[in-house]
Amino acid sequence: MKTILPFALVAALTTFTAGSAAAADTHCYEMRIYYAAPGKLDALNTRFRDHTCKLFEKHGMVNVGYWLPITNTENKLVYLLAYPSRQAREQSWKEFMADPDWQTAAKESEKDGKLVLKADSVFLAATDFSPAIKPSAATEPRVFELRTYTASPGNLDNLLARFREHTLKLFEKHGMTSFGYWTPTEKKNGAGEKLIYILAHKSQETAAESFKAFRADADWIAVKKTSEDKAGGLLTVQDGVKSEFLAPTDYSPTQ
Repeated sequence: MKTILPFALVAALTTFTAGSAAAADTHCYEMRIYYAAPGKLDALNTRFRDHTCKLFEKHGMVNVGYWLPITNTENKLVYLLAYPSRQAREQSWKEFMADPDWQTAAKESEKDGKLVLKADSVFLAATDFSPAIKPSAATEPRVFELRTYTASPGNLDNLLARFREHTLKLFEKHGMTSFGYWTPTEKKNGAGEKLIYILAHKSQETAAESFKAFRADADWIAVKKTSEDKAGGLLTVQDGVKSEFLAPTDYSPTQ
């Protein structure tokens, strides 16, 4: 039987997949992090698997990926949505929250208590050097690495230039797959000085090997020195590079 997608989803997906590295990506992206209540992470995943993802699509949101930290001491769910614009995002969420199907699913899932203790959200814009950001699956299982760089004062543009002109090529050279690169659109809590990106690896062990080879690469050593000499110091603040390994959920469009 042929499946007919809702018009809003067709329109969103058509707009979404039309983006490419050759054209500016003007989508509004949103990374959301939910902290599940103790013992409620499985129930939260079930609600997304059975209800939330479908309702997001119904209201014109694109599910890009859903991940759980491999070392998940905080019961986190990390996910990424895409919208045609920030205005479209606000309208989609308004309709989603008012949807009787969502209200029923939320009420039923929380009959024994709330599933989420806290939710964080950051709005993102794709960088001009990011590959086309879209759901993807590989033939072999992958792990994903969420990396956040906080630039030293005045050096975000220099950091972005280094990634644009050198770092991405060297990542590829050493077997790392770039999934997406973003900068936050709102300058709060230092977010305006950040670069956020996601890499894909065959495994955590492979990631360690790749980064070891990358850091020892003579081209990287030369590029790093030149960029820091030009900027008058490090391009990131002390302890300004954060990394977290993630595994895709079974319902994630990106695997």
